[in-house]
Amino acid sequence: MRGESKRQATMMLGLTPDGFVPKNHTLRRIKPLADSALQRMSPLFDEIYSDNGRPSIPPEHLLKSSLLMPFLTIRSERQFCEQLRYNLLFKWFLDLNSLPRT
Repeated sequence: MRGESKRQATMMLGLTPDGFVPKNHTLRRIKPLADSALQRMSPLFDEIYSDNGRPSIPPEHLLKSSLLMPFLTIRSERQFCEQLRYNLLFKWFLDLNSLPRT
């Protein structure tokens, strides 16, 4: 019986997406503002989202994605999703610290 090859991406990559974003990047100034606004909106999200049913995409991710698209001239959600698979800047801005699964 053939065994499975296990990925060890975390061993080969010891940095978080934050380590790849330049310290002087424009989005570094925007991210704290967006995070602060979304943190204030969190009680509202808790109130309007149901406790039952299938989990949704966090509204924070959707709203931050809506900010990234015009800032980085991304023309469609499809193009955004494609870039999200490999663009570490996107993962950092959306607080997605996992590597994509293929």
